[in-house]
Amino acid sequence: MSRAPEDVVSDTLTLIENRPPSVAALFLERVAATPDAEAYRYPVPPASGEGPDEWKSLSWAQAAERVYAIAAGLIELGVQPEQRVALASATRVEWVLADLGILCAGAATTTVYPQTNADESAYILSDSESRVLVAEDAAQLAKAREKRAELPDLTHVVVIDPAGADLSEDWILSLAELEQRGAAYLEKKPDLIKEKVGAITAEQLATLIYTSGTTGRPKGVRLPHDNWSYMAKAIAATGLISGEDVQYLWLPLAHVFGKVLTSGQIEVGHVTAVDGRVDKIIENLPVVQPTYMAAVPRIFEKVYNGVAAKARAGGPAKYKIFQWASEVGREYAKVSQDNFRRTGTASVPFGLGAKHKVADALVFSKLREAFGGHLRACVSGSVALAPEIGFFFAGAGIHILEGYGLTESSAASFVNPGEAYRTGTVGKPLPGCEVRIADDGEILLRGPGIMQGYHNLPEKTAEVLEPDGWFHTGDIGELSPDGYLRITDRKKDLFKTSGGKYIAPTEVEGQFKALCPFTSNVMVIGADRNFCTALIALDEPSLLGWAKENGMEGKSYEDVVASPATVELIDGYVKRLNEGLQRWQTIKKFRLLPRDLDVEHGELTPSLKLKRPVVEREYQHLIDEMYAGAREA
Repeated sequence: MSRAPEDVVSDTLTLIENRPPSVAALFLERVAATPDAEAYRYPVPPASGEGPDEWKSLSWAQAAERVYAIAAGLIELGVQPEQRVALASATRVEWVLADLGILCAGAATTTVYPQTNADESAYILSDSESRVLVAEDAAQLAKAREKRAELPDLTHVVVIDPAGADLSEDWILSLAELEQRGAAYLEKKPDLIKEKVGAITAEQLATLIYTSGTTGRPKGVRLPHDNWSYMAKAIAATGLISGEDVQYLWLPLAHVFGKVLTSGQIEVGHVTAVDGRVDKIIENLPVVQPTYMAAVPRIFEKVYNGVAAKARAGGPAKYKIFQWASEVGREYAKVSQDNFRRTGTASVPFGLGAKHKVADALVFSKLREAFGGHLRACVSGSVALAPEIGFFFAGAGIHILEGYGLTESSAASFVNPGEAYRTGTVGKPLPGCEVRIADDGEILLRGPGIMQGYHNLPEKTAEVLEPDGWFHTGDIGELSPDGYLRITDRKKDLFKTSGGKYIAPTEVEGQFKALCPFTSNVMVIGADRNFCTALIALDEPSLLGWAKENGMEGKSYEDVVASPATVELIDGYVKRLNEGLQRWQTIKKFRLLPRDLDVEHGELTPSLKLKRPVVEREYQHLIDEMYAGAREA
């Protein structure tokens, strides 16, 4: 006999409400339940430096042995409950083990992006009063050494990969040495970890994540143990992941989106393959064969641009087939999603289905193979995915479930529900998360995933967190009658032209990325101006592939970008964009940037969001040029 939906909802909420106080407690439960099951896979590069990586595994029991040794080692170094231990490393299995070790010690993890420079790293370590730094390698150690005089709270640095690092000073040790010391300590106190984890309270600080921010100094977001325990249970309750899954985890674990993926895994007990080397994604996918993975839209845009470039390089006939298949795929996805919404069945007319079968055989099946052949779904977050790119992948059988959340809400507040997903929306709220839309369109959230506040910044906390728990996201959105959320823009990014028209730049930017396969980044400008303009950065591999076909083989990226032929090419796409826009939204002028925007120059955050003020400052001369003497309406 089937159960009523309200009973299922009630059981789900009961499960979430009766959650343990911490993910550390969940980890102990997982280890006890499935000690011999595979937990993590990680790559080991060949000793010769040539050839493919060898992938090794850790069972839950093997992972626990290392986690408990790290926890005991930190306790032996004098780390107390809620004291901060910073983690400055790229995504690798040791990041996960160290984070769990910190949590099992009752301490709190401060995350630091490995790209962060010495000054900002020192600010984060100082503001968080971190006692220990777990540093990936000699480069991260060098930053701590350089700034040690400014870090009176820092007593030790633990180096994950000691190759080339000087460990001769007594305040520096390797991760292997920390684990050895911890294992010896556990021999004397075998119940230490169980006692420490048992003493953790729900409100105890677990993680301090510094928002990279698009302006100003980063703010430390205080996330207690309960946030992660809630996230683990709520993600599992969506039914989107199960113990049979294989996750490919490459996102930065210093970012809340990457970090939350470790919580759901512990709850359901599936395998996670961990490798943060972005340049290895294409190589890793057929090896790992994930059933799901999370990514930011830029990755899907790059894949789309790469597939389009490959088809174009195959000659006019091959490119025409790709373009035809793309349109068929998009139409198929739109019709099937629309029918599912209306009837609960993702049916399409016979003719469209027949065309889609041909498109699948010619184009889409190869794309799925490139993703490893077993992918059920991808989760996309951080910034909006252009709907046309989402529909392309949906038509190819690669279902991109957009989600939404912020560092301040522990990453996952909304996610699209499996089969019932709707491209262009971020889905429905997770169980236990409340949402309302303010009079000005701002999205407000309340629930167990919301932060305690900003570290040492009570005034900033009061600006966004109301006394009754409602959090002001700073995003503008719309809720459908059946609860699907659509994000229209960041509140602070909306601008008004001098003619009084409001414009959501990310909406226009997303449409252009979907239209133009050569685009890497685009920024629309027009605040207090009488027309809109754009700065456009092009995707280097796609552009140079096109250049080769158009008599510019061997020319540098900068020379190709500056050529009149390239400007004419992009102008064609801008004109196509303008055909679908309101008059006041249209892009009257644009400039191509001499290089792509990147994290290293500070123009993108580590999660690849545009830092608009930085880009404006950097290219003010091009903006001034576009508006010089202009009188266009």
